[in-house]
Amino acid sequence: MTRHWLSAALLSCVLAVSPGAVAEAQTLVLKGGSVYASPDAMPISDAVIVTSAGVIAAVGREGEVQIPPDARVIDCSGKTIVAGFWNSHVHFTEAVWKDAGSVPAAPLAEHMQAMLTRWGFTTVWDLGSDGRDTLALRRRVNSGEVPGPDIYTAGSIFPRDGHPAYLPAEMKLPTASTPEEAAQWARTFNDVGLDGVKLFTGSFKGTGKPVVNMDPAIAKAAVDVAHAAGKPVFAHPQNMAGVDAVIAAGVDIMAHSAPGEPAYSPERLARFKQQGIALVPTLSLFAKLPVAPEIAARLVETTVNQLKAFSDNGSPVLFGTDVGFTNQYDTTLEYELMRRALSERQVLASLTTNPASYFKAAKKGRVEKEFDADLVVLDGDPIADVRNLAKVAYTIRAGRVIYQRP
Repeated sequence: MTRHWLSAALLSCVLAVSPGAVAEAQTLVLKGGSVYASPDAMPISDAVIVTSAGVIAAVGREGEVQIPPDARVIDCSGKTIVAGFWNSHVHFTEAVWKDAGSVPAAPLAEHMQAMLTRWGFTTVWDLGSDGRDTLALRRRVNSGEVPGPDIYTAGSIFPRDGHPAYLPAEMKLPTASTPEEAAQWARTFNDVGLDGVKLFTGSFKGTGKPVVNMDPAIAKAAVDVAHAAGKPVFAHPQNMAGVDAVIAAGVDIMAHSAPGEPAYSPERLARFKQQGIALVPTLSLFAKLPVAPEIAARLVETTVNQLKAFSDNGSPVLFGTDVGFTNQYDTTLEYELMRRALSERQVLASLTTNPASYFKAAKKGRVEKEFDADLVVLDGDPIADVRNLAKVAYTIRAGRVIYQRP
């Protein structure tokens, strides 16, 4: 990821394909299921949802809502309908996404289904990929050529000498050793139309090697540029020094908890709440690391404890899996681990209302009239069993079916 791809040609392409646009949808009706309008609402039984032009036109019980004669009607009897899911930590870095602007659409659509739409995701945050590929992919998704979610993407900045052990040594990364360099990278990301910044406030160099942390002054320089443009900043903290840099620099979202580290201190929890910092816990990532089972169990225990303290403190939790970096596409384990710290309704909120509110997507996150027709049809009630969140029958973005279980 070097400056050569941040070109004027790319800029002209980006400005034409901002997230949110999608090909025009037909009138679609979901009939007969139970609907949770929001995570804290009681279900509406025998419901009818009418979508038109990508927006929810009506929601109510059967007999209360008129079904247009030309609509496509999906029978949802015995199923549960919720708002479309957000995955706030993904990567489009796998080989299939290479040259996404020119390769045939079929393999892109097939992998998009396996990775995201099969699991109910209608909006995602990409936290570090080759912008040429991600932005081209977004254009093809928004045109309707590749069924997929609404894609937002952030540019990454690493500390000097902070090349992570899990990335190829020959890969050139955007690094900053001064505040001026960090600010320039953030301005460059803004110029080409990226939607945010990701900072490696802690970079893992390998087992037995010290973590390379980013100086808070360097991180703050990038944060200031992003915030001036109205864009969020994510951070990969790795350890508590990285967490402290998040707080000092005014970062918005921690893209992971800190595996293997102690619980957040009361002082840190107070600062999280005061500054409105959000957390994407990515618990299943640590459960599936190629380490001894007892080490993985310890990493999961510490991250679950951090998540519980963070949530009990009243700070916002956002769902994310780091999928693309990991090939653990199935979301069941993440839900099971999150349930150790959160209620079923809180897990559902991390997928829907929390990110919609945090990222100021005013018309997403709820199943209500005039909201975006981003919907997930589930085989079971997710409030009765959190694992039902992974049992997706249909994924609908802006009134278009982007996944239907065979």
